[in-house]
Amino acid sequence: MAEATTVELDAQYRQLREECGLLDRSGRGKLLLRGAEAAEYLQGQLTNDVEGLEPGEGCYAALLDRKGHMQSDMRVLDLSGAPYVPIGGIKRTGTEGEQAIWIDTEPEPLPLVRRHLETYKIGREVELEDVTGARAILSLIGPRSADLAGAPPLPEHVSEAIAVGGTECLAVGTAGGIDLIAAADDAGRLRAALGDADAVEVGPEAVEILRIEAGTPRFGAEMDGGTMPAEAGIVESAVDFEKGCYIGQETVARLHYRGKPNRHLRGLRLSAPVPAGAALALGDKEVGRVGSSCVSPLHGPIALAVLRREAEPGAELAVGEDGVTARVVDLPFG
Repeated sequence: MAEATTVELDAQYRQLREECGLLDRSGRGKLLLRGAEAAEYLQGQLTNDVEGLEPGEGCYAALLDRKGHMQSDMRVLDLSGAPYVPIGGIKRTGTEGEQAIWIDTEPEPLPLVRRHLETYKIGREVELEDVTGARAILSLIGPRSADLAGAPPLPEHVSEAIAVGGTECLAVGTAGGIDLIAAADDAGRLRAALGDADAVEVGPEAVEILRIEAGTPRFGAEMDGGTMPAEAGIVESAVDFEKGCYIGQETVARLHYRGKPNRHLRGLRLSAPVPAGAALALGDKEVGRVGSSCVSPLHGPIALAVLRREAEPGAELAVGEDGVTARVVDLPFG
């Protein structure tokens, strides 16, 4: 979809807020792990409690390096025994003892995640398949998402096999609606069926406004290989402090129980629109850079940034060298 004009963007924003918008997110990286030790293996790699998931449940998690820095964030779904597992379009009822764990990530960190999981699974009863090109993800976003999908409202990360217009897919609850995972070859039919149900296609720019308003960080924008979970504000949703060991655990736990992060994810109310990457200064000191920015129909120019802790809510920052200012605020924007 071509970049929307301001009028089109406002209309798409209202559609997402009041009805339901459809966004193709098939570009996300997608991996499927199968085998009797799939969950146990991921338990020692990721920050959240994968072994504690029941079939049909899921969670948000991160892969860290040994110093506790982010390598990627991801959605993890336990599809063990599901009547429809999104692999090869094959129906199955599940094999005794076999586990099926789905992971999807932002596109950029996928090669690193895949390489890491391939390297450390040696000697484990785990098969790893990259299904990025074979699977489509269509996101329904907005209050009417469940109605248009013909699915019951689903809690976040909970999945259920459904059919939409005769196309089999996996419905997954999200914070803003429902994701539909299907065979890539079926994506066109699925999109047409959703259009017949009055789902209006929207562009990523409109969805990005909602993300920024909600204060949700994105890997590649507010998070990168130098960010710790506490700095990005994802500890509560992505980290389980009662599970067993995982890579980077010691640093994450020490920061959580004994220290304070040097940086925090913050919102910025801007005096004018600014580009991502613009420097942010408190007095003469640079305290961070803009991660993502937009012009919200509700809030005006706003942005997200990971800032040094001295840039507390209420502080006024200089943005770049063009006289634009930013007031630091708590998240989400309200």
